[in-house]
Amino acid sequence: MNQVVECIPNFSTSNPEVVEAILNEVDRVEEAHLLDHTYDDYYNRLVVSYVGDSKAVFKAALNSSVKAIELIDMNSHKGQHPRIGAVDVVPFIPIRNVSMEECVELAKKFGKKLAEECNVPVYLYGKAAASPDRGDLDWIRLGGYEDLRRMLSKPERKPDFGPASPHPTAGATVSGARKIMAGFNVNLGTTDIKIAKKIAKALHAKKGGLAFVKAMAAEIPEKGITQIGMSITDFEKTPLYRVFELIQVEAKRYNVSVVGSEFCGLAPLQAIIDIASYYLKVDNLDEDRVLEVAVQNAMEERRE
Repeated sequence: MNQVVECIPNFSTSNPEVVEAILNEVDRVEEAHLLDHTYDDYYNRLVVSYVGDSKAVFKAALNSSVKAIELIDMNSHKGQHPRIGAVDVVPFIPIRNVSMEECVELAKKFGKKLAEECNVPVYLYGKAAASPDRGDLDWIRLGGYEDLRRMLSKPERKPDFGPASPHPTAGATVSGARKIMAGFNVNLGTTDIKIAKKIAKALHAKKGGLAFVKAMAAEIPEKGITQIGMSITDFEKTPLYRVFELIQVEAKRYNVSVVGSEFCGLAPLQAIIDIASYYLKVDNLDEDRVLEVAVQNAMEERRE
């Protein structure tokens, strides 16, 4: 596979039958390779990751999104994660032999086609956005699905494609292009959502926290804990160990323990290397000194 684009669509569902139907649409595309998927009840959200060339990724994104719009009714959707639609956000990420500009064009092509086929409003975000404010997911999702109709009616919030009113069951969709980011969640040994929200606020970039960090608090009642869910949009400038250390500092203020953590989706290798270097105090650790990476590079050199 010479050209590699990653797509990580987020769907507003945790229904196993709907999840299976969406994943089947990705599997049907021969040159699209499913890497990972996660879903849960407390966020009520499905996150899928797959790779392929531009053509395969576009086809998989469109087919799975059309299926999701067919099966998901946002009028009965409840979940703790911010969302505005059945197909909430569809980012395209350059991985190998593809530029960010090509992913921007892919995001625009996808957004236009989805709007035409399903009559759903589509916003462009990230590198594909027409202006910096529209590039921010927080700005696009302001008010959530519940306030979507009113927000769409404002002239300054007109979608990039499709009608200026929500799809009757699917709401709206966001399509965009971005670099690799880290989805990282940290579990707190408390059921007090107010404490979790205070800690999330201390982390969130726009609320005075760390640069490149978006953070929210969620309840996980079946485990008797709360969770800080985060997107670190530039983990090289704000490494995960720095995020984790700040969470521990803030948690101590409220006599709360950190009881675990998890990656949402696949973990970027560089993020893991940064963590190992910091906590193990390893000198000169980089990708070339990781066994599996060295083996892969050697095999590729032989093939060339």
